Amino acid sequence: MGRYEGHTKKRKPPEAADKKWLVDLVGKLGNSPMESFPHPQLDTPANIKSGETQKPGSCRAYVFNRIKGKDQHPKSGLRSFLLKTLHTFQGEGDHNMQDAIIDQPRSAAILPQMASATKPTPFTSVAGATTALVLLTALNFVNYIDRYILPGVQEQIKVEFHLSDEHIGTLTFWFMIAYMFTSPITGWLGDRFPRKPMIVIAALFWSGINFFTASVHSYDSLNLRHAALGIGEASFGIFAPSLLADFYEPDQRNRVLTIFNIALFVGAALGYIIGGTVGEHYGWRRSFIVSAIPGTIIAILIAIFMKEPARGASQHDKAKLEKGAVSSLIRNKAYLSSILGYAAVTFSLGGISWWMPSFLQRIDGRSQSSAAYLMGIITLVAGLGGTVTGGFVAQRWSRTNSKALYLVPGISAASAVPPALLCFFGPHSLTLAGLALAVFLNSLGTGPVNAATLNAVRPEIRATAMAGQLFIIHALGDMISPRIIGAVSDRSTLNLGLGSTLVTMLLAAAIFFNGARYAPPLHSAGGNRDDDDQKRGAAFLRSSASG
Repeated sequence: MGRYEGHTKKRKPPEAADKKWLVDLVGKLGNSPMESFPHPQLDTPANIKSGETQKPGSCRAYVFNRIKGKDQHPKSGLRSFLLKTLHTFQGEGDHNMQDAIIDQPRSAAILPQMASATKPTPFTSVAGATTALVLLTALNFVNYIDRYILPGVQEQIKVEFHLSDEHIGTLTFWFMIAYMFTSPITGWLGDRFPRKPMIVIAALFWSGINFFTASVHSYDSLNLRHAALGIGEASFGIFAPSLLADFYEPDQRNRVLTIFNIALFVGAALGYIIGGTVGEHYGWRRSFIVSAIPGTIIAILIAIFMKEPARGASQHDKAKLEKGAVSSLIRNKAYLSSILGYAAVTFSLGGISWWMPSFLQRIDGRSQSSAAYLMGIITLVAGLGGTVTGGFVAQRWSRTNSKALYLVPGISAASAVPPALLCFFGPHSLTLAGLALAVFLNSLGTGPVNAATLNAVRPEIRATAMAGQLFIIHALGDMISPRIIGAVSDRSTLNLGLGSTLVTMLLAAAIFFNGARYAPPLHSAGGNRDDDDQKRGAAFLRSSASG
């Protein structure tokens, strides 16, 4: 309990007058700009009714003594100080104070934060958020294993079905067609219905599709299988980031989505390795079955242990889907900049990641398992390192510059072009070094760009916003680039096919740099939240003195 003039006994619950006084005070704070405090004008008839005494040990006396310097000066900001006061004087199991605060109409600017802080729910607890992050990241890991097994075995598939490079590139075309056209439907569902059961259904669905791959014996049935996989993965790709955004505050989403997207590189690395190694020894069909088992297990764990957060719980405005909210996305320049820049990156990255195992086998003379292993290690080490580094830099930079979530992806896209050119057209001795550096630099923007997308929209349309992002990045990105690379390769060389996509990386950088102009402010951008609380607190005190 808080210390007051040497007393260490547990304080009694505040009397009704004390509660009303503190509620009224906080209600006035909610509408005020501030600078510094303390200020003696707190102790005025405007705040204390005549005849009400400040009894030693009372809530009112405690607050006055703290603010007027008779006790330890609050160091953590006026809002934090008042929260501590509420906890200090609240009786066990007594929620009258919080209920009164929540009902105060004058305190809209500050009281939602206080209400959520003093009355936590299971949905916004740290344990619930961490459980969701761990389980969803694990499922995202399996998601990318599934997606990157096929590039690891596509040379085997090409030989078995007598396909051209353009036909191989078309496999991802049908996957992305299903992925894209599922996105608007799942986005609509995700904004209106609980996302947890839909995530579980999607995971079980795509795990079942992987088991089905064992019976694929034609190019057409392989296309059908890959399209069905796109339906399941599109559902998860929309629901999971939206759900995580409801667990975490805006200034924490870059960190959280960086962790979530680490699975991209870890999963892709293992997908390459499983595909190439298992395919070489046991046939390419067995590779897909390997990933079906963990997907099923994680889906069951999510069904049992993960909670569904209240929509908009991390932002203290009530999430209500209003007419015109969805159409507002096409006028949201911050949102459009993030998804169009991401689409330009995805065009190049998606095509290159699809064809690199074949490039290492044909151009660099590697075996299937060797090419898959090298791609896996480079993707894991360089991709993971780039993702963590980019997320860390963006998180630190965003404390002083809200544009960081756009600038980091822009720098990432532009800087990845030179080493990629070295990989495709340089001497063989520098192929792997160029590839590793390009993967590292390109990975810097993975977490920030997803955080930028979510921060640019309101809670009630996050799932729709993510659906729009997935639709655009695949429609303009990796739905068409593998096929284009394959067509160029059939007519010239694979080197030229890969290199031709790099122009979109420069386009992406330009889009991100321009989009930084529209970046919305972040919660912690521009300074310390406690400092802001103190500034808001003093302006009210000054207004009390003058009024």
